[in-house]
Amino acid sequence: MTRATLNGGQKTVLITGVSRGLGKALALEVAKRGHLVIGCSRSQDKLKSLQSQLSSSEDDDSKHLFLNVDVCSNTSVEELARLVMDKKGVPDIIVNNAGTINKNNRLWEVPEEEFNAVIDTNLKGIANMLRHFIPLMIGKKQGIIVNMSSGWGRSAAAQVAPYCASKWAVEGLSKSVAKEVPTGMAVVALNPGVINTDMLASCFGSSSSLYQVPDSWAPKAADMILNLTMADNGSSLSV
Repeated sequence: MTRATLNGGQKTVLITGVSRGLGKALALEVAKRGHLVIGCSRSQDKLKSLQSQLSSSEDDDSKHLFLNVDVCSNTSVEELARLVMDKKGVPDIIVNNAGTINKNNRLWEVPEEEFNAVIDTNLKGIANMLRHFIPLMIGKKQGIIVNMSSGWGRSAAAQVAPYCASKWAVEGLSKSVAKEVPTGMAVVALNPGVINTDMLASCFGSSSSLYQVPDSWAPKAADMILNLTMADNGSSLSV
């Protein structure tokens, strides 16, 4: 008997940015607990690697679904929604985790393309997901949406202004959309904490190794995410 059975049934959890870092660790943890994972990423090779990890575990990888998707593209996300509905139905939980950060630099020294990439992924990517999946959740009259924020979505630091701006926007977007969704749903912003990922290393350098790794973070994050309810709607939470 899986933990999902013990804790009230299997859930379908869609996670973006699933090929590395927090998304990958969370996907593996959620699958280990007996839930169904839908994962998307721009890296087909890393998606195959994750699928392989699941198939080498005790978990039955055939029930999971991994798709090559660019959340920055509205068309790509529209196709994702169509495929998910066709193959798995409406997700119970969506974790909008895909994200990127600029190289450490003062704002006026950040190239336009780099600034745009941060906003397109961290903010517009979430907006694209909400645009296509909220109507499906409304049809089901339930659903939990977790938008990954950051400590830098509630504070600020030099050298990472584009990233801070994107995460403050995620906080505002989440609170606004929470006021728009019907009873039965919840939209929350989640600060994962400071975790030793490639993104952290780009800011902190070698000192990033002082912080916990994604595999240590994932069980705590899964506990929180899998137990969110509509009572959490509009909250700004932290792991």
